[in-house]
Amino acid sequence: MSLLRFDGVAIHLGGREILSPTSFEVKSGEFVCIIGPSGCGKTTLLRAAAGFVTPSGGAVVRHGKPVTGPSREVAFVFQDYGRALLPWRTVGGNIALALEAAGVAKAERPARIRRVLETVGLAAHAQKFPVQLSGGMQQRVQIARCLAQQPELMMMDEPFGALDAMTRESLQDELSRLVRESGLTVLFVTHDLEEAIYLGDRVIALRANPTPENPSLAAMIDVPIPRPRDQLSTKEHPDFLRLRRELYQFLGHH
Repeated sequence: MSLLRFDGVAIHLGGREILSPTSFEVKSGEFVCIIGPSGCGKTTLLRAAAGFVTPSGGAVVRHGKPVTGPSREVAFVFQDYGRALLPWRTVGGNIALALEAAGVAKAERPARIRRVLETVGLAAHAQKFPVQLSGGMQQRVQIARCLAQQPELMMMDEPFGALDAMTRESLQDELSRLVRESGLTVLFVTHDLEEAIYLGDRVIALRANPTPENPSLAAMIDVPIPRPRDQLSTKEHPDFLRLRRELYQFLGHH
């Protein structure tokens, strides 16, 4: 069942065509990764899907209705976790932001906060401030705040790009588990080809500087690798190696 649909979405910024008319659908419960060279419009597409950017042409449609602005049913995880968290609020206080915005009664908030912190493995850190946490833990807090919102759709803009390799792999596995358990639909932007294949049910490749002959949407590739996945055997799977080669050749060409 289609949850999100891009109907000929085009975006122009500063007189330049960032994204040529682009159409595709995202099914409910699907994990879709978006890759492409710098400047191809990955983040802009994600922001349009979240209602932060108005398309110059076409429309983003969710549940059959045009997206005209942000919604509490859509959560957005930013790459810069440090700036996404309020430094004067504790971990619990940062998560409470989503509950305050949603009008959740004060009496219900502690249990909701405790639940999402347990989900991301931070139950013992509710009273700490962001500065007392590692980068990976801060990103977990941002994800927990989004989960507290109880969204049906999560947008993630290179959320692990600034983390070291081991922390990134750990969070990839944690995110996969959370999505599997919650049934969330995810639209995930990344520069990392292996990350896109490892996490995604499908990978969408965009090209920069689109023309009528070479539009923004360059490829849509299904990832037929069974779940659950792990960092060793999955990355040795023949389909993983084949897809990595295909996507590497695409990005190398562009």
